[in-house]
Order: sequence, then C-alpha cells, then structure tokens
Amino acid sequence: MPTHKLDKFDRSILENLQRDGRMTNLELAERVGLSPSPCLRRLKQLQSAGVIKAYIAQIDREKIGLGFTSFVAVRLKGHGGDEATRFRNAVQGMLEVTACYITSGEHDFLLQVVAADLPAYRRFVLERLTKLPEVRDIHSSIVLETVKDDAPLPLRHVG
Repeated sequence: MPTHKLDKFDRSILENLQRDGRMTNLELAERVGLSPSPCLRRLKQLQSAGVIKAYIAQIDREKIGLGFTSFVAVRLKGHGGDEATRFRNAVQGMLEVTACYITSGEHDFLLQVVAADLPAYRRFVLERLTKLPEVRDIHSSIVLETVKDDAPLPLRHVG
C-alpha cells in the first residue's frame, strides 16, 4: 500500500528524474507540463515525504574495476531475532555488499556482492562472510552477463 498518493504530475516528475536526475527544474517543468514554481513545489514535497530518497551517480562497475558480481543466498544458523540482527549489522559494514534483502523460502537473506574479480570474491566469502558466526551456509550465483540493472521503477500503476 503506497504511503504517498501520486497524481499524474508527480508520476511524470518521478519518471523523468529516474531517467535524468541532473535536469534543471526548468527542464523538468517543461517535460511534465507545469510552470517552474508548481513543479519545484511538488519536487520539494516528494523529497520531504521521502518518496525521492537521494540523487546518485550510476557508475559503470567494469570501468572502475568492479566487474565481478554475485548473488549470494545466505541461510542463518538460527531464526531468532538476535542472529538476524547481528547478521544485518555485519552486512551493513561490508562494502562489497551493494544490496541485501530478507527473503522467504530456503534462504534467509539474498546479497548482491561486487568485487574486482573471482579471487577478490573468494577472499570476501572465505575471510569475511563465512566467518560470521550466524551463517549456516551460502549459495553463490555468479553473474555471467548483466542484461538489465538500471531500469526505472514502473509508476503507471501508482496513484
């Protein structure tokens, strides 16, 4: 259930910013069909409501030497709150983990991990991840090729 009601102008603002977060308010206003002042007012409301969390630069991982990606399914030894909390806190400090999800099913967490190469990934797994006392086992799926990873959120259904 959405916590913030969006109308067609809000959706258009968000769709445009997902494609180009660096556009000026004037450009944004023209694209969504508003004058600059109402557009800026709506933009500030979306920011203060937390709908827009941040403006970031999307970096090509391979060009900076982080071309290895793996998805790691982690199963914890216990399902009590303490184990999960300790694991969550540990993952927060691991820069190689770029995303972490609590999941249902066979595993408890799904991590997206980036590294320079297979040896760097192996060191991360053996020296850091599997050393966490909460970890029972892991299952790695190494990404062979990225087909899609920067798609904007589909906003047509949001209202």
